[in-house]
Amino acid sequence: MTEQTSPVFRLASSADVDTIVALVESAYRGESGLRGWTTESHLLDGRRTDAADVAALIGRPDSRILLAECDGRTKASCHIERQGDAGYFGMFAVDPSGQGSGLGKQVLAEAERIAREEWRCRAMRMTVIVQREELIAWYGRRGYRRTGEYQPFPYGDERFGIPRRDDLRFEVLRKDFDEVAA
Repeated sequence: MTEQTSPVFRLASSADVDTIVALVESAYRGESGLRGWTTESHLLDGRRTDAADVAALIGRPDSRILLAECDGRTKASCHIERQGDAGYFGMFAVDPSGQGSGLGKQVLAEAERIAREEWRCRAMRMTVIVQREELIAWYGRRGYRRTGEYQPFPYGDERFGIPRRDDLRFEVLRKDFDEVAA
């Protein structure tokens, strides 16, 4: 996929669960994740998500999984959820073979558009593992700021992975739509 290619966006349904799980796992874990720059393999072992968690996100009110398709194949996904006056952005995955192509920027922009225009949110929030400085910097270039608000990593809950170190935590990043041009 080139930067000029426009993906087709659609919302996931229960029929997409297995595809989403495979995409997320490929972007974050194992051998395939090492091909892209979004891997967490140096921080976490185990699974990133599973079918039950993805199905629950699809079925939850005010929650969507957005898919980006190129040439009829799912190449990226993210979870967005309305949480009061802010949207929450998470479980963002781009196929490792398409990372660096501009697809991730397009998916983030579409998620922000949904939060801003359809849900009338004033901001988008997300959590990023603090050790992922390159990812925090990527979001910073897209208007997200570090809030100084932290959340603990859920040690002992293997649904989030098996930590390879004992100092993991999340930082909340935020982009205010009324302060940043869309």
